[in-house]
This record gives sequence, structure tokens and C-alpha cells, in this order.
Amino acid sequence: MSAKTEDYTLGAEEEYQIIDPETHALSPSGEAVLQRAQQTLGEEQVVPELRTSQIEALTSVCRTLAEIRAEILRLRRGVIEAAAQEGCRIAAASTHPFSHWREQPITPGQRYERILQRERRMAEEQVVFGFHVHVGLADREAAIEVMNRARVWLAPLLALSANSPFWLGDDTGYASYRTQIWGSLPTAGPPGLFSSLADHDDLVSALVEAGGAAERNQVYWDMRRPERFATVEIRVADVCSTIDEAVMLAGLSRALVGTCRERAERGEPFPKARPELLRAAHWVASRHGLDADLVDVEAKSAAPAREVIENLLTFTRPALEEHGDWEEVSTLVGDTLERGNGARRQRRAYERAGRLEEVVDMLIEETAWETQSA
Repeated sequence: MSAKTEDYTLGAEEEYQIIDPETHALSPSGEAVLQRAQQTLGEEQVVPELRTSQIEALTSVCRTLAEIRAEILRLRRGVIEAAAQEGCRIAAASTHPFSHWREQPITPGQRYERILQRERRMAEEQVVFGFHVHVGLADREAAIEVMNRARVWLAPLLALSANSPFWLGDDTGYASYRTQIWGSLPTAGPPGLFSSLADHDDLVSALVEAGGAAERNQVYWDMRRPERFATVEIRVADVCSTIDEAVMLAGLSRALVGTCRERAERGEPFPKARPELLRAAHWVASRHGLDADLVDVEAKSAAPAREVIENLLTFTRPALEEHGDWEEVSTLVGDTLERGNGARRQRRAYERAGRLEEVVDMLIEETAWETQSA
């Protein structure tokens, strides 16, 4: 690659559920868990979210998949231990199977009050949990070129990560119902095409001026150029229950950014997919995950999920090999295709037991598994 591989640093943000072990519901005791976790891990690496039953962990800047794995492991272990000391548990998934949003206290603070005042019911219903990957890229113009090319590959990442089939006690029929809840916000969803950085910045300014976003860092596209960091942020994924899946997504995200930057530097053509087709691709991935056909955006047709995922691997393979990640990431993708994503595993747990509480127990166990065996 023409760009230095060390440019492509990695960081991840994971939002966790705080669980009451007796009821298996989201816990109202989250503020105590947050304070205890911050004492152990630091206020910069563990932060609050909109609800007190949510907690977010932010990795340090990493340069290898081994580092990002170690960081996620360290943070999960610290948050799990803090929760245990407060009589709670931690689960990594993008919706809780049955807890109602009406019962979740709002985290105190003017920031959250402003969000609720502005978005009302849409904000009230946002008891969803995300997984975001930051890939270092200081060149802002190059970041826009990357977004233009990578946007057609976001739906397969969503399908691999889908982990939110249940909502308010029902099977929604979706693999990622978080995508539908989050997608109600005006700036959510796949990004558009931009002719330049100036074109991008003009649109962001217009969205803020028009009232579509409260501020520039509240443009929530599934892939964006953050205002505060020299990164490309991929936000399309559900929270993964296992660390393996989180590492898989981090590796794919970095390889996607590197591949798209290299192709942009060579001036290679790319699919200029219409936003309607991309929204359809994201809806299909949200609806079915890996259990039915996905959308091949370039071919403008449906294709088996395995084929679309393998096309993503083929597309990113040179970058994965450049970073020494090919063997690990391709193996993890193969494992996910074989055993199913989080949504499929949640449904299997429910089929076995017939109780959503058992699904919560499975999520708690998967979230903690690698922290216990390490």
C-alpha cells in the first residue's frame, strides 16, 4: 500500500447492558457500576450513555489486532468485575430481549436532557447498544474518498454482527432490530456520495443549520468522518457478544479503509450506488442477517449471504495480508458463517428453553467467556 500501514490505527467503542441477575432485566443500578468501573479503568475509557442501564467502554489507540483484542478483553473484564461488585451482570448485545424502554431511567445531565427535549419519543425508545470502530486516517479528503468506496460494503458488516432479534419480549423477525430503532433518527443510515471534502462539510453544515442535527458530531451515518478524531468511524454494527466477533469486525473495518484508500489513490472506478439501493441493502441485512440472501450492491441483485461475505473478504484480502491479519480474520469470518451470528444464537437459546431469561443468561456467558479463560 502507498499509505503507511501505521496510519491505520484502531480503536473500538462497545456499549454494554447492565443486568439485574435476579430479574434478568436491565438494571436501574447502573450509575454505581459506572462509578466503580471508572475508578478502576479511568473516566476516559468508561463513559455513561443515555440510560443508566447502559455503559460504554472505549479502547486506547491500537496498532494491531492483538492489541485491540487485549484492550477489549481488559475493558470487558474491568466492567464485568465492577458490575459484579454492585450485584449486577454485563451483557453485550444491541437490544435487551424484554426490558421496556419506559422503565429505563435517564442518565442525569444537561446533554441527555437536551437530547430528550429535541428528539422526544425517538430518543425515549433508543434503548439500543452500538459497536463502533475507528480507523486512523489523518487526511480528511482521503477519508471522504474512502467513504465513497466503502459505503457499498457496510451491509455485509451489519449481517455478520447482527445481534438484536428480540424487542419488548417478542421476536421481531429481524436479525438486527437495533438498525430499525436507530434508523428512525434523521441522520442515521448509509452515507451519501460526496464530490469532495468541501461537499461533505457543506452538507454537514446544512444539516445542522436546518435542524436535522443538533451539532456537527451528531450526524450519525453508518460510516462517518468524526469531527473530533482523525479517523474514519464505522458505526453500522451491532454489539458482538464475543470478543472474537468484535476483533473480526475491527480487522475487516481497517482492511476496508485501507483497500478503499489505495483504490482511490490509483483512481480506480467504484460503484456509485444510489442511496435507495443502499438503504435496501441495509434493510435486508437487518432483516435476515446471514440467514437469507443479501444484496450484491454492485450487481444490483440478491445473492447468497455467504457469497456476499466472501466477496468482502476477497475485496479486503490484500489489506488484511498487509497487516498480517488475513489468517485470523478469514478464520473468524468462516466461524461466524458456520455457527451463526449473535441473532441466530439468541434464537437457538430461546428455542431450547422457551424463556427469554435464558437468552439473557447466554448473552452474559458469551460476553464474559474470554475474560474468564484468559
